[in-house]
Amino acid sequence: MKKFKFLLITLTLITFQSCGIYSFTGADTGAAETFQVNFFENAADIVEPGIDRDFTQRLQDLIQNQTNLSLVNDGGDLIYEGEIVDFYEAPMTATSDNRAAENRLTIAVRVRFFNTLDPTKDFERRFNFYYDYSANASLRGPVLETALDEIFTRITQDIFNASLTNW
Repeated sequence: MKKFKFLLITLTLITFQSCGIYSFTGADTGAAETFQVNFFENAADIVEPGIDRDFTQRLQDLIQNQTNLSLVNDGGDLIYEGEIVDFYEAPMTATSDNRAAENRLTIAVRVRFFNTLDPTKDFERRFNFYYDYSANASLRGPVLETALDEIFTRITQDIFNASLTNW
């Protein structure tokens, strides 16, 4: 039994050793050790107070939680910057008497990503997502919090995937 355990452990170590550094998130940070996320200003026509700060923090938190990179204020190996460019509501479905049954909040963010160690990976791209909610609900309080949570979760993960994975 001891020989079997030893063989299993040895094979596992050899497998992970031959693959190099393995990341369960699929992140490829290369030789980067630091990252910075500059403040994402809200440049949308409708300004919802605080979402710029919340979005910036969510992106910082996601990268810190899914990589071993250190957050710095300037001089980062990987740099994220941009702005919130759209924040709008629109009716999605109608009732039989032509009133909205459901509304959609859409948020779009323009991101510029710079990899100072490998400029071939730099990009500028727009990311957006939406949240549908009942037309009877007001986009305030818990409805807004839930919408922002879902939208920011999706957008920050899309930014992470575009910048740090090879999927």
